[in-house]
Amino acid sequence: MGIQPVGESLRKATKWISAHRLENPAAKLPGLIERACVKFDLSPTDAEFLMRFFSEEKEHGHGTKD
Repeated sequence: MGIQPVGESLRKATKWISAHRLENPAAKLPGLIERACVKFDLSPTDAEFLMRFFSEEKEHGHGTKD
C-alpha cells in the first residue's frame, strides 16, 4: 500500500508538492521539498520522509518525471 504522510502539515506539503509537479514536471524534487519545508514549517525528518515518499512514488510509476 505504500507509506502515508502523518500530520496535517505533512499532508498539506505532500499535496502542494504534487500539485507543483503536475503544473511543472521539470521542477526538481529537492527544490520543491525545500520550499515546502519552509512554507509548512517542516522538520529535517519531514523532509527526509517527503524525499522517500516521492522517490517511492516515482519508482512505482505513480509520479511525474523529475
